[in-house]
Amino acid sequence: MARYTGPKFKLSRRLGISLSGTGKDLKRPFPPGQHGPNQRRKMSGYGVQLQEKQKLRHMYGLNEKQFRNLYDKAAKQKGKAGENFMALLESRLDNLVYRLAFANSRAGARQLVAHGHVTVNGKKVDIASYTVAVGDVIGLRERSRGQKSIKEALEGRHHLPNYLEFNEQAMEGKYIRLPERAELSQEIDEKQIVEFYSR
Repeated sequence: MARYTGPKFKLSRRLGISLSGTGKDLKRPFPPGQHGPNQRRKMSGYGVQLQEKQKLRHMYGLNEKQFRNLYDKAAKQKGKAGENFMALLESRLDNLVYRLAFANSRAGARQLVAHGHVTVNGKKVDIASYTVAVGDVIGLRERSRGQKSIKEALEGRHHLPNYLEFNEQAMEGKYIRLPERAELSQEIDEKQIVEFYSR
């Protein structure tokens, strides 16, 4: 299954969550379509589980196979599978590039990585799904630092997560620890995703 490339605002409204993180996509807080405002359908248990999975999957921009493989990896680790899974998603290189505000969206961050603008510990990495280890330093290649889109994204940053450090002079960030569950999206119920994959 290929990555979703359709209208993002419609998808956000259908799932009831702002996938862009700005909230602009939920100006009309009901599903899209002719009958959107009048839908009063009660969801089954399976429907709720599927919707939580789709929320998280589309939030990070993964296809189903990538998402499932990452879940299987998290389920084999010690601790709670749901929390491990969310920490692994947060440790992806494209996500951390977005969190450091080198790009305005995860899709933009994925493009920066794929085009070879990003380094990890001084070495170019062009794989968006690369898992960044605690202690790794994420930076930009010398020739990429003057890019207009990167400068605009950095100027527009309003929050830096506590599990990241940023050095403005060097234009690089350090992944100092794994995120805690309280620091990640509260709109996601990861227990429903665990139940979905445990069927």
